[in-house]
Amino acid sequence: MDVKLRKKFFDILHEELVPALGCTEPIAIALASAKARDVLGKIPDKIVAKCSGNLIKNVKCVIVPNTENLVGIEASAIVGAVGGDFSKGMEVLGNVTHEQILFAKQLYQQKICTVELLETPLNLHLIICADAGNDHVEVEIRNLHDNITRITKNGVCVYDAKENDGLYYGVLTDRSILSFDRIYDFAISTPLELLKNTFQEQIDDNMRIAEEGLTGKYGVGIGTSLLANDSSLAAKIKGYAAAASEARMSGCILPVITNSGSGNQGLAASIPVIVYAREKGIDDDKLFRALALSNLLTIYQKPFIGRLSAFCGAVSATTASGGAITFLAGGSLDQIKMTLINALANVSGIVCDGAKASCGAKISAGLDAAITGHYLAMDHKYYQPHTGILQSDIDHTITAVGRMAMEGMRDTDKVILKIMLGESDFI
Repeated sequence: MDVKLRKKFFDILHEELVPALGCTEPIAIALASAKARDVLGKIPDKIVAKCSGNLIKNVKCVIVPNTENLVGIEASAIVGAVGGDFSKGMEVLGNVTHEQILFAKQLYQQKICTVELLETPLNLHLIICADAGNDHVEVEIRNLHDNITRITKNGVCVYDAKENDGLYYGVLTDRSILSFDRIYDFAISTPLELLKNTFQEQIDDNMRIAEEGLTGKYGVGIGTSLLANDSSLAAKIKGYAAAASEARMSGCILPVITNSGSGNQGLAASIPVIVYAREKGIDDDKLFRALALSNLLTIYQKPFIGRLSAFCGAVSATTASGGAITFLAGGSLDQIKMTLINALANVSGIVCDGAKASCGAKISAGLDAAITGHYLAMDHKYYQPHTGILQSDIDHTITAVGRMAMEGMRDTDKVILKIMLGESDFI
């Protein structure tokens, strides 16, 4: 691979493989709120959190990490304002103390924070409006969880991001350079030391939370149930990945390495690959290449779908990890493509109804399809082009799935939000 192109691939990986503490949507709110407090110079006495529908959907049911089990947008905004450290990025709540949580709970009971639906064409969009005395600050985040685009104080703009039209979302490396064949070339040809520097932290952090998830302290204990009832390698792959997600969604304070703004996608793109390699005795050299393949294939699918969507992001990540498992098993380039095609033919209809403990079950379902797709591909079997949404090749199929998710599921997204908010006529 050309050296300049390889550098861009690493730029993309470093932009997308980011450590985060807890579900990234409440963290985004906490991050904006922490910044608002810093600009105010004091803890606000009133906060209005204006959020896009997808943000509301993804924060409504998830425990905010390191808050002693507080849930929701108001909790995210208040704890961020009270104890958040903006300089820590997506680990903004990592140093919140027990005393700060007690104070945040008092402010929560006083209802200093209200939530408004932000009318916006963007799926990921929020504005934190914070008041302290006569001072008023607004902090806006658009498109990316940590992408602050505007800050105003008392009506005066103190920060305005200047977006670059040549970049992805105006701030990230252009994703149009990605294709399946280029990703495969990068994975097999890049010097191993460079890959190790990129993926070792993902292995360490994401497996640590998987082990924690298997303690049975979180959610319904999906991982322990899977492993207790099935001793197969497939069950272990599903159990570890699902347990990690369940722990994260249930307030575990361990950080994870995200992918495309999602911790669940980061877990689903990495843990199955790691577990398979370890169980099969595959050396770390090949594991690093498989993780490069899985993570980049996940990233490749996301621009077509969108950062947040009615389409479950676990499908993209589990499909990618299935392809990486085929790579680890000695599958050819064509067999890796077959794996993705087989998986996308199966589970492209899983919807996202917000972040919560049952996301782990969706990861398990996605991995079941990915493993089935892997088995078929290793037998040189795959579903034929132009059946259903499958297209002539894997690149066009990924584009088609993205179109279905971004364009076709817009109304689905609205109905899901109405159901979750109890606004549907049939509730």
